[in-house]
Amino acid sequence: MARQRPSAVVRSRATPYLFILPAFLVYAAFSLYPLVRAAQFSLFEWPGFGPSTFVGLQNYIDLASDPDFRAAIGNALVLILFYAALPLVIGLVLAAIFRRGQVRGMGFFRSVIFLPQVIALVVVAVAWRNIYAPNGPLNQALRAVGLDELARGWLGDPGAALPAVGFIGTWLEMGLVMLLLLAGMSRIPDDLFEAARLDGAGPVQEFFAITLPSVRGEIVVALVLTIIAALKTFDLVYLTTSGGPGNATTVPSYEVYYRAFQLREVGSASAVAIVLTLLVFAINVLVTRIGERAS
Repeated sequence: MARQRPSAVVRSRATPYLFILPAFLVYAAFSLYPLVRAAQFSLFEWPGFGPSTFVGLQNYIDLASDPDFRAAIGNALVLILFYAALPLVIGLVLAAIFRRGQVRGMGFFRSVIFLPQVIALVVVAVAWRNIYAPNGPLNQALRAVGLDELARGWLGDPGAALPAVGFIGTWLEMGLVMLLLLAGMSRIPDDLFEAARLDGAGPVQEFFAITLPSVRGEIVVALVLTIIAALKTFDLVYLTTSGGPGNATTVPSYEVYYRAFQLREVGSASAVAIVLTLLVFAINVLVTRIGERAS
């Protein structure tokens, strides 16, 4: 057998990188370069125009004692419960029902549940802002059933505004989670379920013994996607509450906008953006590691 020449070996090894290079250049231009520039801006005090002053890590030090920033991080962590934890539980239940049930019109119901994913967030925000209005459908329904004491201006109440925004996130994400889990459940062989039924297992036992272990990979993917959505949410907060009342619903992404375009503190805004990026990365690495160990 003829030996391959060294130059041909080098070319064959380099070929995959030549295909990846254009994609990497696009990624670097639109993702890595802006991230590096944001890290650079975070080391300066700059109003967005004119001269800037180098301050080193002072912007990061100031964030540590900034109550608005701490409130934004706390609110983002709370939103993870609404964007990730609740949709995961609801999505698991719905996917298991759709996987097991043979009900006419099931495709229609799946489409309706997934529908929020394809509606523009502006439309979603405006619709839910009207639902939560003092004289909106939600309060009217509460008064109609005699629960007048629960009626309130949901988005204007400091104690109710964040859960109200979070519930919108649950409504948005549960369809995506359900679809991911349903795709994973569709790959489970029917023989496993038939064997479990022959052994006398009920629906709940089947779920925990067969279904749940089989979709661990999909659960990790769903958690990563929904946690990212929770931590980077901006549109929904901006269009419903603008971070209010007070700082009850402010989140890191909104803080970036507010500091950069309202306060003209581009350095501080860039520092918030870098901290948010590191937080998203750290949480999702943690979720992925836990998923790998459990599988």
